[in-house]
Amino acid sequence: MVTGTLVKGQNAVVAHPRVVLAVRGGVTADLSALLVTEAGKVRSDADFVFFNQPAAPGVRLDGSTLAISLAEVPAGVAQIRAVLTAATAGDRFGAATAPVATLTDGDGNLMYEYVIDGLGEESVVIALELYRRGEQWKVRAVGQGYAGGFAELVTDHGVSIDDEPHAAVEQVRTVPGELALSFEKRQTLDLRKREVAKVLIDRSAFGARARVVLVIDKTGSMQKLYRGGTVHRVVERMIPVATQLDDDGTLEAYLYALRFAKLPDITVADGDRWAQTYLHLTGTHDGIDYDAIGGRNDELPVMRAVIDTIAAATEPTLVLFFTDGGFAKKREIAALMREASRLPAFWQFIGLGTANFGVLRTLDELDGRIVDNAGFFALDDIDRVDDAELYRRLLGEFPDWLRAARAAGILGR
Repeated sequence: MVTGTLVKGQNAVVAHPRVVLAVRGGVTADLSALLVTEAGKVRSDADFVFFNQPAAPGVRLDGSTLAISLAEVPAGVAQIRAVLTAATAGDRFGAATAPVATLTDGDGNLMYEYVIDGLGEESVVIALELYRRGEQWKVRAVGQGYAGGFAELVTDHGVSIDDEPHAAVEQVRTVPGELALSFEKRQTLDLRKREVAKVLIDRSAFGARARVVLVIDKTGSMQKLYRGGTVHRVVERMIPVATQLDDDGTLEAYLYALRFAKLPDITVADGDRWAQTYLHLTGTHDGIDYDAIGGRNDELPVMRAVIDTIAAATEPTLVLFFTDGGFAKKREIAALMREASRLPAFWQFIGLGTANFGVLRTLDELDGRIVDNAGFFALDDIDRVDDAELYRRLLGEFPDWLRAARAAGILGR
């Protein structure tokens, strides 16, 4: 039951020491917080809570919520200002339903709700403000847009920011089909896109374009990963990579065992249906005989097929190759990777589980290549690796290859 419905400018007492501030609805937006003094300035950059710095004393950001322990907020902090920033460049809060800010107590009981209505061209809004009044904490419904944009808002509050990287993260690419997703799925996609963008920014590769190819093991030893939905979740987590690298945001896809199947491309809007249709080990689905692909592994046919699509290309390709092991034909695979080093493609192999990955573990030592065109890492349980770490490992070597390939004349400058 709502204790109070706030309107713009209204304040109310916060009687609980632990509260959660959340926002729902409206355009996809990022939540952040500024812990400021009576003068309206942060004491240092550590008082700015956002996706890349998710905690300050007494305040922790978790997606679209701020968990606040008022007793732990330093005495020098007079106000905690919750800020909403439209996640996609060009979005305005007035173009969608009004966002709703809520404040719940530590037990999850709803205390206050504020419908932030009356917004128009704003892309940055101070939603709610928690502030001290003597020994008491109170909440105020602010709902105030900030004409200068996010970077100006935080610098006006005393935060020192690196304008160029932040501006780049604000400009993560949006591709066709995103608006067809539910609000929750758009939020998840946007958070993941930002993690991808942060890796590319850190590696000086933001804005790079590449065709993205996904290759997935379909051997019998993968049965548990298919039945448990792990492979489905892998596909979901690879889509944000394509949105930030591929011209049209799609993933090209292959399943392989002894033989392989080239599958329809994966799009943002159709990711769930694609996974349900095509991620199988046996049977016939959408006209594809999965039993004919086989149940044991031979990587050479699918690798050769991918190489053949790259041979005439001039633009870069990123191959994301997921497998739970095998790669027994070491000599042949090594020869293929030497051949492939002349082509504009980087191969990122990802091992699922603890199997023997054979030649993959020695790729970095493989001689006879024009450039280092492959990377490998293994994950015991990919579901337990968060997005930031997964994308850091997935994309960590790709920017180095881009630079090396340009220097070697494999890619144009």
